[in-house]
Amino acid sequence: MKLASFATRRALLLAAALPLLARAQGMQAPVRILVGAPAGGTTDTMARTLAVELGRVLGRTVVVDNKPGAGGNIAADLVAKAAPDGNTLLMSFTSHAINASLFPSLPFDPERDFTPLTMVSTSPALLVAHPSLPAANLRELIALAKAKPGKLNFAIGAMGSSVHLAGEAFKMLSGTYIVNIPYKGTAPAIQDVLAGQVELMFANVGNAQAQVRAGKLKLLGVTSPQRLPAFPDTPAIAEVLPGYQSSAWFGLFGPGRMAPDLAKRLSDAARQAVATPEVRKRIEFEGATPVGNAPDEFARFVHEEIVRWAKVVKYSGARPE
Repeated sequence: MKLASFATRRALLLAAALPLLARAQGMQAPVRILVGAPAGGTTDTMARTLAVELGRVLGRTVVVDNKPGAGGNIAADLVAKAAPDGNTLLMSFTSHAINASLFPSLPFDPERDFTPLTMVSTSPALLVAHPSLPAANLRELIALAKAKPGKLNFAIGAMGSSVHLAGEAFKMLSGTYIVNIPYKGTAPAIQDVLAGQVELMFANVGNAQAQVRAGKLKLLGVTSPQRLPAFPDTPAIAEVLPGYQSSAWFGLFGPGRMAPDLAKRLSDAARQAVATPEVRKRIEFEGATPVGNAPDEFARFVHEEIVRWAKVVKYSGARPE
């Protein structure tokens, strides 16, 4: 009887301990950063760069999980519906704001269903041309485009992307008509500009700076509000078209409804990671600028981006691929 009683008590104690053990193991589960883009792209690189240092700061394993498709919406939807426990995060990009007006409907609200943690980096684009283009600067390009409406072409790496809409904003503010030539990816688009098949392209710094420095592409302007230190002699497009601005950005989000103390802890850890020399160096190597801002500042930025890009999407008539 005593032996049976002891076995029974032991079984009951073990049963009572199992939920506690499961919760403890859950707390140590890897943090997953979902990325709505394929491996090897800039968004993926930003996520993996951050993950190593974020894991060190948190004292936990942080892994990157690529869920490409629908302009980032597949990954975003998974995070929007995830438990707000800090185990599932999203490394998103400019399309998070663009998609709010680009897609007729979304299965989530890009503001309400996410907790902004920090902007990791921004990356302006370069307006480049084949060297044979008979325009030496932005004013000459605008004059040429107005003199020959519909005769010049923009290579577009991805319809609905930040670089696509950078071109639409340029046309909207300059009053020009330049034809879009869509490609399935940045690489083939750049190749056709290099070959002279297409005259113009907006490309992220990291994708075009080597060809610019080699003289294979003509650099006409940069999309950041001010000139870039890497290209101090090239004007910001805003110097010719006041109010023009278009930069890709990469930011870390959690699901909506996240507890404020947990959101602060994750944001502080991410910002600490972005501030380390190793992470900053890697971000700058990609032609981007480290940021690491506060959650409320990032939230305001996302809201303003949604409003700003909605105007460009409406003007362009862009639709998802």
